[in-house]
Amino acid sequence: MGFAQTVLLAAFAGGTIYLGLPVGRLRNLTPNMQAMLTAAAGGVILFLIYDVLSQAIEPMTSALGAARRGASPGDFAIDAVVLAISVALGLLSVTYVTTRLRARAHGPSLTRQLALGTAIGLGLHNFSEGLAIGQSSATGATSLALILVIGFALHNTTEGFGIAAPLASGEAPSWRFLGFLGVIGGGPTFLGGVVGYAFVSPVISIAFLGLAAGALVFVFNEMMAVVRRFSLPMSASTALLIGLLAGFGTDFLLTAAGV
Repeated sequence: MGFAQTVLLAAFAGGTIYLGLPVGRLRNLTPNMQAMLTAAAGGVILFLIYDVLSQAIEPMTSALGAARRGASPGDFAIDAVVLAISVALGLLSVTYVTTRLRARAHGPSLTRQLALGTAIGLGLHNFSEGLAIGQSSATGATSLALILVIGFALHNTTEGFGIAAPLASGEAPSWRFLGFLGVIGGGPTFLGGVVGYAFVSPVISIAFLGLAAGALVFVFNEMMAVVRRFSLPMSASTALLIGLLAGFGTDFLLTAAGV
């Protein structure tokens, strides 16, 4: 598969994030429904944290196994340090920026910051997905690249919901703002496809997965803080479970289908 085809498919995989973004325009919702939407999005984010970290740890596990068989432990050590630093950087940098912005924001701006933080975290995650598409195509694994495009496209649909659900309370976001969130969250899939086709670097992939994991940990914590303000623990916990199971269910279906 050529370069042009690769980047177009990566752009398609990232573009499906727009399918979930219109949720942010829903209005006239009861507090119970608002709490459930936000909690369900939190469940999706919780699954993505697991998914991102498992992808980052997989090459580290392989390197550790090779070290136990007599290979140099250097690869594992480098990967472990990169992951630790990137997770810390992702968490602390998003926390710092959001805290600074929050000092000057009130009301609806807070939910917009949460949506923006979610989009940034997912964008970092999707950059690593784009890397996987580009690297698979560049190495001649065309079938794998196509499978990855299908899988990531389906995942990005649920990620769009995770970004937009908290916006269902307060002032309705403009379509321009939702479009901007889509660029932040889905655009890096395209960029990752370009970079991944140019060269293969597992360490870069681990670094971006770590950054994504750190940012998503912050986002999950903030979402749960929003949910707690509604004081509807049973509804919120039920929705959180549904979102979490939906994330795992989608992943299992894709695995069963060979994606």
